[in-house]
Amino acid sequence: MTLLALLSATSTAFATNGMNLEGYGAKSHALGGTSTAYDTGNSGVTNNPATLGLRQEGSSELGVGIRGLHPDVNLQTPGMMAGSDGDAYYMPSLSYMRKDGKITWGFAVLAQGGMGTEYGENSPIFSRGNSMGGNPGVPLSGQDIRSEVGVGRLMFPVAYNLTENTVIGASLDFLWASMDLRMDMDGAHFGAMAMQGRGGSVGGSMFSTLGGMIGSGMVSDIDYVRYDFSNDSPFLGDATGYGTGFKVGFTHRFSKLLTVGGSYHSQTRISDLETSNAVLSFSGTGDAFSMANPVSVKGTIKVRNFEWPATFAAGVALYPAERWMISADVKHIDWSSVMEKFSTTFIADNSVSNGPFAGQKLDVEMLQNWKDQTVFSVGVQYRATDRLALRGGASFASNPVPDAWLNPLFPAITENHYTAGFGYRVSDRASVSAALAWAPEVTRTNADGLEISHGQLNWSLNYAHEL
Repeated sequence: MTLLALLSATSTAFATNGMNLEGYGAKSHALGGTSTAYDTGNSGVTNNPATLGLRQEGSSELGVGIRGLHPDVNLQTPGMMAGSDGDAYYMPSLSYMRKDGKITWGFAVLAQGGMGTEYGENSPIFSRGNSMGGNPGVPLSGQDIRSEVGVGRLMFPVAYNLTENTVIGASLDFLWASMDLRMDMDGAHFGAMAMQGRGGSVGGSMFSTLGGMIGSGMVSDIDYVRYDFSNDSPFLGDATGYGTGFKVGFTHRFSKLLTVGGSYHSQTRISDLETSNAVLSFSGTGDAFSMANPVSVKGTIKVRNFEWPATFAAGVALYPAERWMISADVKHIDWSSVMEKFSTTFIADNSVSNGPFAGQKLDVEMLQNWKDQTVFSVGVQYRATDRLALRGGASFASNPVPDAWLNPLFPAITENHYTAGFGYRVSDRASVSAALAWAPEVTRTNADGLEISHGQLNWSLNYAHEL
């Protein structure tokens, strides 16, 4: 039951480097997110599985952890401000690793990352928009506006010591991804995509039916289109999908002074994120809205082609003196291959209440055009005593989200992180590690003139027990 609870509780997180966390495991987290060329403990399964082989032969270790993320997201236009209430996310982790001879094996479960916002009901920023026909300041739904995206992994790693100095490793990962979305899109943006292909595209039989209504005069204008699928769970979103991925890596120790490492995390293969509890609503003017305004259609939504990107990493660990370690990594995250578009298909139920839209579908693609991201990170560790290690670091990255396509529901624009922490051996078999990270506020203005700012204060805590 404990494992099942952890599996369900590790899929919600918040963006730090795009949708990645800035570091996995308290040791790596405190050392600026570096992790490729030294022993990061059981968290090596997420960072570089080859580092799992750097532990002592015959050892086995059980690890538990908790991660806290505290984003601060604010929106501003002339005369209006709004802040996201999604300011606290907590994620547990569980792992077990054992080294028998030259082989290290085990399992781990944790959150990969994600993003989310909570603007609530009657938010002033989302209260009005422009209609498809160009009427300014038309009311939107006034209902809850929120987003939540998360990805979790169950990982089975194996590392093998080829020689005394060289280790290779791999991990087979099983993933689950989930999403909640409650979003109003004003008629102007919907129309720009549908009629001009600007910012995306709209298609499907439901769109053809809606076009026929516009042509016949039944619909004279559209004020907004609303997506609503959410289960309000803090752990797993309403639309879910499942898939696989893998990692490979190596480490090589050239001398007591220098170890190098490298890893490759594959792009995932995740099924469409799907829920049958979705509602798509239209509001506007015309006879089609005379009986019910808005018109709500119930059905199934599929979020298509949602994947986690491939990541390439390389790093070094230097040991200039007995009690010192200096680490440095560079990572390339291939966001452009997986975050070009946000693609959805809504399929209306064959129910009488759905009227002329029964059994029809609406395909919508919104451009995102994320850029690839390169992350440089450094860390320094000093062993103050035989039991206490002091750690600090930093990471530096570019913002992967173009201003033109920056959506206030997915503001993954943070860049740099400054970190600190410690590790303390409580006994011969038990140790704790902790980390604190600060991501300074980044502010960007999107194509609609909406100013979006995002900063974070995050922490992690791990306990490891040798069995």
